Amino acid sequence: MNQFVLIQDSSPELNLFPHIHEFGIVKNPAIQLNAYPVSATKGVKFLYVFDGKFHWCIHGRQQILYPGDVAVILPGQAFGSTNDVLEVGSFFFIHIDAHLKGTDEIVLDKWSSLYNNEMIAISKILLMGNTLVISKLADAGRILKGIQQEIYNQEIGYYARVNNLIDELFILFTRQLTRQNNPGRDFHKTFMKLDEALRNDISHQWTVDQMAALVGLGNTLFNEKVKSYTGFTPLNYLINIRVSEAIKLLKKSDVGITDIALDTGFYSSQHFSTTFKKLTGFTPGEFRKNNSYTE
Repeated sequence: MNQFVLIQDSSPELNLFPHIHEFGIVKNPAIQLNAYPVSATKGVKFLYVFDGKFHWCIHGRQQILYPGDVAVILPGQAFGSTNDVLEVGSFFFIHIDAHLKGTDEIVLDKWSSLYNNEMIAISKILLMGNTLVISKLADAGRILKGIQQEIYNQEIGYYARVNNLIDELFILFTRQLTRQNNPGRDFHKTFMKLDEALRNDISHQWTVDQMAALVGLGNTLFNEKVKSYTGFTPLNYLINIRVSEAIKLLKKSDVGITDIALDTGFYSSQHFSTTFKKLTGFTPGEFRKNNSYTE
């Protein structure tokens, strides 16, 4: 395994890939001082350790990565080596152009073939975690080697293949992260995680695809489990959450009904009023009149 580093604007191999800032293998035979100082990351960076042991600070947390481990650093997150020391060992890395849209969506631009809903779901899973490190994910090393081979060999279709492999890297890491966070498929814990995520981002226009991806299940199994667990379909359960959150806000007389409708994910005040009355027997205005209080 030979060391190499490709850098955008100075490496012709990346001319067709403006979305790849850097790509390479760092092979460090001796401890280096004043190396890899902690700094904010632009874009998304994947790191895969081949050998050695690395102490890194990722998003304010100290992490130790061993061979086979993978770390992902998201836009704006701080990353660098502990005490500015780079230990002996070798690792693969790829730095991809990306930016945050709002606070909950990572945008990869047009080169990616991931559907918008898929990327939104991936974004939410990645952004839920403070530190993104997965142990023993050998397939990530395989994907990165595949990207290296495609870029250097430049055979027919290599542009599409490189981009597909980057997409695959996102999918692989997100799926494994979901499995890691839901050991044993304990659906009670999984459902509590889903419920918390929905309530924390209640104004988002959630789809079943996004909700299923958030807990790492296919749509059919997700629908069956939610229906069995709650008695509601996922979308009906979401509506119930929206109404329950709206009830809390209606008791605060200083929040307008239209604002409440939009803040809890309804398309309009009319949609909110119709749905609210169907579930509670009251219009939002009637409910507020009977239940309002001043904090």
